[in-house]
Amino acid sequence: MPYNELRKDYLLDRWVVIAKERSKRPTDLAKARPEAAKSAACPLCVGNEHMTPPAVLLLQSVDGEVKRGHDPPEGQRPTNWLVRTIPNMYPAFTHPQRSEDALKIFSTADFGYAIGLHEVVVESPIHEEGPADASLPQLELVIESYIDRFRALAAKSYVKYISIFRNYGLEAGASLSHAHSQIIATPMIPTMIKEEKQAADNYQKEQGRCVFCDIIEREVKTQRLIMENEDFAVIAPYASINPMEFWILPKRHAPNIGNLTPEEVKSLAATLKSSLKALKDLVNDPPYNYGIHQTIEEGYHWHLEVYPKLSTWAGFEKSTGVYINTVTPESAAEALKKAIKP
Repeated sequence: MPYNELRKDYLLDRWVVIAKERSKRPTDLAKARPEAAKSAACPLCVGNEHMTPPAVLLLQSVDGEVKRGHDPPEGQRPTNWLVRTIPNMYPAFTHPQRSEDALKIFSTADFGYAIGLHEVVVESPIHEEGPADASLPQLELVIESYIDRFRALAAKSYVKYISIFRNYGLEAGASLSHAHSQIIATPMIPTMIKEEKQAADNYQKEQGRCVFCDIIEREVKTQRLIMENEDFAVIAPYASINPMEFWILPKRHAPNIGNLTPEEVKSLAATLKSSLKALKDLVNDPPYNYGIHQTIEEGYHWHLEVYPKLSTWAGFEKSTGVYINTVTPESAAEALKKAIKP
């Protein structure tokens, strides 16, 4: 009987048990998908633009070309959009009510509410056209919308961090089934990102190199490599806490997505589509979350992490912060690699 392995995260002081004694094949995790809740009218669908706040960024098809703009504050809203970015109707973080709030030290005692911004990126006019099924040009527009909003939000004095994430499926926290992702700008750097950056800074001081660049260089030679191209590497991380978890890492060192080149946008779209389509085909379209880890300031290496929702964290995980993963990263990588369509 094989021994379980105890592995530590590349950077965080976080441990995971790779449970080889009760290891499962990736296909063992496939479940029947629950039917999405049906609503009388989807507020994100074409024709229902009046049901949401005005779009702060609108990518429209005009005479066969993509034009950037935004919704008019009043009157008829365009319906020929390709991607809409709108304020979240139920925001976790809200725009400063007073100009002086943006200048204060950020704590609840100062003004009593979470300042920031919370937006929804409506990824397609087609209701369920997510990254696994969208055309590459459509997915490129979604990524360009991320970049556009990142740049706009990063310029605000009170914004210290910008989270770009996607919830797919009811079990992963998606309240609407229309293809969408979210952007939250916060007045503080979240603890996980702060700890990652501190560990990366320490590694840089000790080794004189970027830890993520070294991770890429090392992991592309291991069984945990899923795919790579000129711009990106996709790996199953050594100490993944979620079954079938994978990361997309850019080979060019940069702290965030703000300066992606047009060629890198195309490459990221192709990489994201291929890897998420492989996950969908392999494990029967599971719920998942993804999030972009990045910083506004220099000294970090951005990357995108995908967390399939294929297991439930129970008492041990919740009470200790030590996780049990029943699919080894190596077997996850092997299965995803085989599922990627050439």
